[in-house]
Amino acid sequence: MRTILLLSLLLISTPFFSQSDDAKQIKAIYDQALTNGKAYDWLNHLSNQIGGRLSGSVQAQLAVDYTKAQLDSLGLDRVWLQPVMVPKWVRGTPEFAYIETKPGHTTNVPICALGGSISTPDGGIKAGIVEVKGIEDLEKLGRSKIEGKIVFYNRPMEPTQISTFASYSGCVDQRYSGAAEAGKYGAAGVIVRSMNLRLDDYPHTGAMSYGDTPVSDRIPAAAISTKGAELLSTTLTLNPDIKLYFKQNCKQFEDVESYNVIGEITGTTYPNEVMVVGGHLDSWDLGDGSHDDGAGCVQSMDVLRLLKETGYKPKRTLRVVLFMNEENGLRGGNKYAEIAQKKNEKHVFALESDSGGFTPRGFSFDCSEENLKQVQSWKGLFEPYLIHMFVKGYSGADIGPLKSEDLVLAGLRPDSQRYFDHHHAENDTFEHVNKRELELGAATMASLVYLIDKYGTITSAKIKG
Repeated sequence: MRTILLLSLLLISTPFFSQSDDAKQIKAIYDQALTNGKAYDWLNHLSNQIGGRLSGSVQAQLAVDYTKAQLDSLGLDRVWLQPVMVPKWVRGTPEFAYIETKPGHTTNVPICALGGSISTPDGGIKAGIVEVKGIEDLEKLGRSKIEGKIVFYNRPMEPTQISTFASYSGCVDQRYSGAAEAGKYGAAGVIVRSMNLRLDDYPHTGAMSYGDTPVSDRIPAAAISTKGAELLSTTLTLNPDIKLYFKQNCKQFEDVESYNVIGEITGTTYPNEVMVVGGHLDSWDLGDGSHDDGAGCVQSMDVLRLLKETGYKPKRTLRVVLFMNEENGLRGGNKYAEIAQKKNEKHVFALESDSGGFTPRGFSFDCSEENLKQVQSWKGLFEPYLIHMFVKGYSGADIGPLKSEDLVLAGLRPDSQRYFDHHHAENDTFEHVNKRELELGAATMASLVYLIDKYGTITSAKIKG
């Protein structure tokens, strides 16, 4: 009886001892991040000494060189560059636009070319305007009302969505495909309301695509600030005969070589099982890319440093990947997955930070229900740090190509309410990143990586067995 009682007590107490050890390790990670974090200093250099890192640019190459040097300094087992061909699009001289209510009466409005757009003719474009709320409105209007006009896509981000990423998803199609679709009806160009919930004077760029439209039939596309969009819409309502003028000087060049930057700590027990943590090193060129996605890169770099500094030795190979060309091609993510498949590497977990350096709230997971339940069982360990979100959902664009049946994909989910104030705009700058919030995000990522590494993931083979 006494033996049974002792065994029972042992079985009951073991999880508590284990959880206590986990709590101590996680506290050590947070303490290290908040007192000796390196992410903010790394981001300071990326943002203020290098700046915007558009794929194929000199700044993108400087960022590759800088981050590789920093990873080299951490004493990792291996650091290398993975070549990848990327598109090279150049914005050129600043864009210019105005609303003309009658000859000689004009009001300037802030615009920027969308990434991948062609330029306007040298003299710019001036034409009448057709306002629509989405691509579906084009067919209703027909060619007779669109031909020769500038199509103005003015569907705002839905304000009632608490998740601003859901709001973004609901209207980004007009930016991405708007020019290709309007061109089919003979439009002269398109102007797209910026993907931004705030009313301000910053136009937000972003990727667009012409699909299979022949080069000769492509039309220029630009984003207008939210305040500019409101002014244009109101003015058009008062006077349907107004014209819009805009000029941009962007150009697409041949692809150039760039690199994913990779560093790893070899696993002590399962070196052939790979865990990835990363963000994308490229950014748009209007700001310095601090939130999108300098923050995710430096947080991912610091994950490896935090684990080393707290004395944790990963069982599995832990790899940081700074992906190139997420913004206008996803070439880095696709190349990494391609090489991993060729080498028959076994990836068991991948975590991406690409939602800004704001206060972390938790994670979303693209995984099986069994793996989700395992992760949710750790919620209590994160509650002291106000991390509460462990849900099924989107992980990240760069790690998406790795997706397989047994792989657990995760995305860091910071508070999203301010993210789209800065996303792809001139004000995505270092001054808008809070040091403590950035460091909390790095610690939160490192803590999840630690738990996944310690306990492993649940494979379909285990489930079937």
